[in-house]
Amino acid sequence: MPFRTAVRSLGGRCGLLGAATWLALQATAHPTAPPLPPITTPQLMSQLTAAIQNLKSLRCTAEASERIGSKYVKDHSLMKLAFSPLRVYLKNGRGVEVLYAAGQNKGDAWVNPNAFPYVTLSLAPEGSLMRKGQHHTVLQAGFGTIADLLEGSASRPDKSFNRSFRYAGDTTVQGRPHYILRSDYPQFHYVAYKAGGHETPATVAARFGCGEYRILERNKLDVGEELDEGQVLQVPNAYGRRTLVLVDPKTFLPSTVAVYDDRGLFEKYDFSNVVANQPIPPAEFTKSYPSYHF
Repeated sequence: MPFRTAVRSLGGRCGLLGAATWLALQATAHPTAPPLPPITTPQLMSQLTAAIQNLKSLRCTAEASERIGSKYVKDHSLMKLAFSPLRVYLKNGRGVEVLYAAGQNKGDAWVNPNAFPYVTLSLAPEGSLMRKGQHHTVLQAGFGTIADLLEGSASRPDKSFNRSFRYAGDTTVQGRPHYILRSDYPQFHYVAYKAGGHETPATVAARFGCGEYRILERNKLDVGEELDEGQVLQVPNAYGRRTLVLVDPKTFLPSTVAVYDDRGLFEKYDFSNVVANQPIPPAEFTKSYPSYHF
């Protein structure tokens, strides 16, 4: 049973130019919003990265739009996360629930599919059943992927994509001013990559910092599939051609992340009702919590 952790989107109607238009409309919709203090690109990136890395707990709702094949799939999710050790509870708009607690259930997640066979399943969080038809795993819920985009993959010496992010002004989201962090990477394209020994799509994705989903989709591969040495794959040379991150100046956490590639919008996530670093009772990460249905 796939579970999507995402979101209200610009959807397929919005291309690369449409993103800038949308941001401009957001800015003019609330002309009385107070201006934000000046900030530089290094300051914005540093504070955004620190805010994500210093999270101890997070509650939020997320609206996602992800391009799956030629269509956009949208979903709404309630998310609770605690870190060190990682614990995640998600419930999406179809009533599907996922609970993951590091060190429990033999590393599997509990899943209430809210559909036949109406029993709680134990599934590998990075396995094919939980990855089907979505860009990210339950272990990537929250903002970790965004921090990876800013810092880059340790396996990839080329940091040109990560250095492409720039502070691009301010906009307004739901009546509140936000900073715009933007990456323009026109050299985004697919390259031929010859797999080495004992490689998987995940290790190739780490090498290029491009995310695993498009490697699986473009090359018709399965999650966790071991590649043949010398097998040639088509792999994105970066995560996106254009990336927009709207940053809340109060928390320095993202309110919106939108990624575009050679085909237009790839994925967009909107986060609201964000409550960071307020302790979540351990009981809320157990199967027996009263409001859950595992």
